[in-house]
Amino acid sequence: MILTFLKDHKTKKKGLHLTVFVVKYQQIKIQTQEQTMQTLGIDVGGSGIKGAPVDIETGELAAERLRIKTPRNAEPEPVAEVVKQIAESFKWDGPIGIGFPAPIKGGVAMMAANISEKWVGVNADALFTKITGCDCTLVNDADAAGLAEMAFGAGRGQPGTVIMLTLGTGIGTAIFHRGHLLPNTEFGHMELDGEDAEFRASDAARQREDLSWKKYAKRLNKYMKRMEKLFWPDLFIVGGGISKEHEKFLPLLTIETPVIPAQMLNQAGIVGAALAAKKSP
Repeated sequence: MILTFLKDHKTKKKGLHLTVFVVKYQQIKIQTQEQTMQTLGIDVGGSGIKGAPVDIETGELAAERLRIKTPRNAEPEPVAEVVKQIAESFKWDGPIGIGFPAPIKGGVAMMAANISEKWVGVNADALFTKITGCDCTLVNDADAAGLAEMAFGAGRGQPGTVIMLTLGTGIGTAIFHRGHLLPNTEFGHMELDGEDAEFRASDAARQREDLSWKKYAKRLNKYMKRMEKLFWPDLFIVGGGISKEHEKFLPLLTIETPVIPAQMLNQAGIVGAALAAKKSP
């Protein structure tokens, strides 16, 4: 483009060509700035895989999110192909952050929840990077939701120790101290009444056992008291789809720590995954 401009500059229409060049340069500069502020966020779930470009300065989606049904059995390569499909639908070739339902250590999935056991021990970072052709960073899905809430939602500016609980099929936990994440905590698997806590106090447990809000709040309260005595947090944030009905059960809790509903709702996983990719070295 610069060579073209220099050639055109020698013509009699110097002013016109200079104007065109400046306009084109400004357009390219604006587009480049917008792209550097965006990262593609992907949220991998047991039933659906969702994604959208995220403006990491504001936490807002830069385009309408796309959801594709999770492949049957949710095995590694089919799931990675869906992520590739989402990236291609946005014509994306930049970094991708992926929220994943497993503890992630050095890019490797350490266990599996609501996905195939074939993921255990797989270098998921490398697999997604290979199949998409983009630089991919994985983060535990509950941690991703927590990152979004701490940056743009209910946890923004909150000091001390904050625990984010995502109540859904299971219980996801994300623990922050002075804004710093302690990753892969997985306290949904803490023992409660002889079972994993998520089998007793998740939203899925409430629905499965047809619990009243009062009975469900009693179970959740027992779990949160355990967490309270372990970590002495300054704040609990409760997320997941059930948080849209927070007024039906949060006021029934009797723990000492303040409890507030999440604000990012179904965008939290996508936004947090994008943030994780941006923060990754």
